[in-house]
Amino acid sequence: MAIDTFVIVPTYNEADNLDDLLQQLLALPSPVGAIVVDDNSPDGTGDMAERWAAAYPGRVYAVHRPAKMGLGTAYITGFNKAIYEVGAERILTMDADFSHNPRYIPAMIELSRSKHVVIGSRYVPGGGTRNCTRKRIILSRGANFVARALLGLKARDATAGFRLYRREVLLSIPLDEIFSSGYSFLVEMLFLCQRRGWQIGEIPIIFEDRRKGQTKISRQEIFKAQYTVLRLFWRRLRGGEPRRPAIAVSSAISNDNR
Repeated sequence: MAIDTFVIVPTYNEADNLDDLLQQLLALPSPVGAIVVDDNSPDGTGDMAERWAAAYPGRVYAVHRPAKMGLGTAYITGFNKAIYEVGAERILTMDADFSHNPRYIPAMIELSRSKHVVIGSRYVPGGGTRNCTRKRIILSRGANFVARALLGLKARDATAGFRLYRREVLLSIPLDEIFSSGYSFLVEMLFLCQRRGWQIGEIPIIFEDRRKGQTKISRQEIFKAQYTVLRLFWRRLRGGEPRRPAIAVSSAISNDNR
């Protein structure tokens, strides 16, 4: 069975969740593979990923990094693995804590036949949150409002980490030049995708607060995100971003639907 869609799962101390997550991913009706990028988790998450990779060669990959190095760089590591080593045509990103439920992935894949980037969105009709604190909801909505207002982002959920990128999208972006390394990486990626003319779609999801383990969002991450938005706002004012990718949007879609 040829797998052309891979899910990147960055992990740090996700031993409570990883087995269940990979089991659900491999059981989806739309065949997907997984690339686990582990930041030397002291709870043994990396060893668990290795066991899955050994049991499902070619479908599960384990990538090990020496320390906790940030969400953005974990995604870039996974992107490079998926594109240049695995040969994936569609690359998804999601959290390992079940705040992003795998059941939405088939709908994301289906929408990717007409859109280049697909977001699992809390803020479109039918989407929402569950078991999240009032503080977290206010923080998320505020961050989305600021990012959309200052950067001109059209997606309703600009800070979502549950995304699907088509291969040509990632090839059009100089990933190694992205400055952000934490959660603000998500805003910068969306900014770059939109500025290059890629078509972005959203499907509604219910975002659930993590079931097990501890949240990774810190006060420092919030400050970094604020800085990223201001930096990109200045970049937007200066202009000069590529308005179209090297591969024409209409051509890329028609090729995928052949």
